[in-house]
Amino acid sequence: MTAKPVQIRLRGVAKSFGGKRVLAGLDLDVHEGESLVVIGGSGTGKSVLLKHMIGLLAPDAGTVEVDGVRLADLDYREITTFRRRFGMAFQEGALFDSMTVWENVAFPLRRAGWPRERIAARVGECLDLVHLEGAEKKLPAQLSGGMRRLAGFARAIALTPKILLFDEPTTGLDPVIKAVIDGVIVDLRRSLGSTTVTISHDMKSTFRIADRIGMLHEGRIIAIGTPEEIRACPDGRVQQFIEGRADGPLSD
Repeated sequence: MTAKPVQIRLRGVAKSFGGKRVLAGLDLDVHEGESLVVIGGSGTGKSVLLKHMIGLLAPDAGTVEVDGVRLADLDYREITTFRRRFGMAFQEGALFDSMTVWENVAFPLRRAGWPRERIAARVGECLDLVHLEGAEKKLPAQLSGGMRRLAGFARAIALTPKILLFDEPTTGLDPVIKAVIDGVIVDLRRSLGSTTVTISHDMKSTFRIADRIGMLHEGRIIAIGTPEEIRACPDGRVQQFIEGRADGPLSD
């Protein structure tokens, strides 16, 4: 089977904050159309990795390429336009508290200069895709945690991005809602044909949505493969993490 083209390529990416090394010469390829989940403990740099992919952070060393374009070669205006290729779903949804669900989803469309009629149609489509029909007039404070995540998803897909990024989409949710969120992520990828990169430490969700899984540890991807390959990975650090054991090399 022929591998799909690499859509996101990171080579030798290093990043430190206040003298603390977060990414340490990280290499990673994300293939077009795949669902990649990056796992790892809290504070290992997973969200920092996402921010490098979208150009919100610049590496101290190394390169980030998306669709063959080196992000470091783009000026501020170019990278702002380039980010429209991405849809980013933040933790907790990151909605505007004073806006209704409809207004939140419409926000990126208005910024992009869409006419009112097209905005109305597109907002309806996005809310249908995430199963939030009937929630258009609600404020974020009136939504459950799961509904806030779904509203954030609807806003993230409004401009039909080529790449969807999900940052800990199931954190703090009950098991039933987690399964709903996972199903929506899978459905969005299929219906939009998007590449998806998800950051997670929830192994049940990871195995439900991933084509490939990469484990980030001490600033590098220490293992990457299909769910079956990760389950069979001989690295004790990987096995301790996916099994959720207290004892093992990660605890030493």
